[in-house]
Amino acid sequence: MTEILRLSSSDADFDARLNRLLAFEAATDDVIERSVSEILAAVRLEGDAAVLAYTRRFDGVDAQSLAELELSKAQLAAALASLPVAQRTALEEAAARVRSYHERQPLTSWDYEEADGTRLGQQVTPLDRAGLYVPGGKAAYPSSVLMNAIPAKVAGVRELIMVVPTPRGEKNPLVLAAAAVAGVDRVFTIGGAQAVAALAYGTQTIPQVDKIVGPGNAYVAAAKRRVFGTVGIDMVAGPSEVLIISDGSGKPDWVAMDLFAQAEHDELAQSILLCPDAAFLDAVAASIDKLLPTMPRAATIGVSLAKRGALIRVRDLDEACRIANHIAPEHLELAVHDGDALLPQIRHAGAIFVGHWSVEALGDYCAGPNHVLPTSRSARFSSPLGVYDFQKRSSVIRMSKAGAQRLGKVASVLAHGEGLQAHARSAELRVEAD
Repeated sequence: MTEILRLSSSDADFDARLNRLLAFEAATDDVIERSVSEILAAVRLEGDAAVLAYTRRFDGVDAQSLAELELSKAQLAAALASLPVAQRTALEEAAARVRSYHERQPLTSWDYEEADGTRLGQQVTPLDRAGLYVPGGKAAYPSSVLMNAIPAKVAGVRELIMVVPTPRGEKNPLVLAAAAVAGVDRVFTIGGAQAVAALAYGTQTIPQVDKIVGPGNAYVAAAKRRVFGTVGIDMVAGPSEVLIISDGSGKPDWVAMDLFAQAEHDELAQSILLCPDAAFLDAVAASIDKLLPTMPRAATIGVSLAKRGALIRVRDLDEACRIANHIAPEHLELAVHDGDALLPQIRHAGAIFVGHWSVEALGDYCAGPNHVLPTSRSARFSSPLGVYDFQKRSSVIRMSKAGAQRLGKVASVLAHGEGLQAHARSAELRVEAD
């Protein structure tokens, strides 16, 4: 039998055991941190030369200039044209759906006028330039290109620069095709912490960006953490997660495969099922045993389920929703007969999939909403990546004379209370003016 934790919310130690299951802290590797620190410092000081040296050392790609490692629009278009018809059609349909969804997101500028003529408002503007990190080589994810690039373009980002490593010169045509479909402006075949540094600080060839988005390995994650503040970042993501709430009305094989779909990411991925029906939990366990040997990534799935998975019996669906809000999962499937009835009870989740047909895998690729989601319980305070992540808001204040003279008295009192006399006098001058 496949090893997977069985819990019941009625157990006296349930809360403690659940919290142990959820506990995950990205271990800080001193070797990685030292290496990343050195790389960032070198790129900041030496620019192109350091990026070229690290690309030669880590990726086995020897180039005399970064210009040699920039792909042209024609090369991206050629990659798109080279795809089999089925792949190209799927990529273009997914991109169209992602674009359609995100076009409904933009924040808007607004203002209002007060009785004395004062006008207050908000001006929304896009970032000038964003950087997109994409894993390269065989571990390539064209869906990640679409999910990160399209919201940036919809937001109105003027220039989107993508970096993607090509170990030993190996380029993935699907990734390059995705860049063409998404409208990426420039693509450099570099990766690792050196690529993050180039985007964050700028080099002689690569301009500094305002924000860096996209997934990467431990070195990329460490680099993003270190450059935050110099530039913005999307998030430092933890392992992938799915939480399924079932009322026992679904197919056990479907639920088991949905658990597998997260568990196959890596051994730290988390797949949890909440259900009040003990017989259905048993049926899902049987499906896991039956289906796991058929999976090409059975070893990874098995370790993930054993280390971080669980089948949990709850008292009822209301309790399932309360537990779900505590877990605050990246992906939440409401695999129940009436998912809309539960939806108002859900406060914390990255993406919510309602009903038996709303499988999380569709969200990963082509449903339309973004698949870049908060993990490790950060859905309590974070949201999916979207157009708003590539925009910023400025307050706009247009004081009338009457408004300045009325509010100047208020500001004066508060400024004196804080011991900031110049603030007070600045406001008082407007009060005293004719």
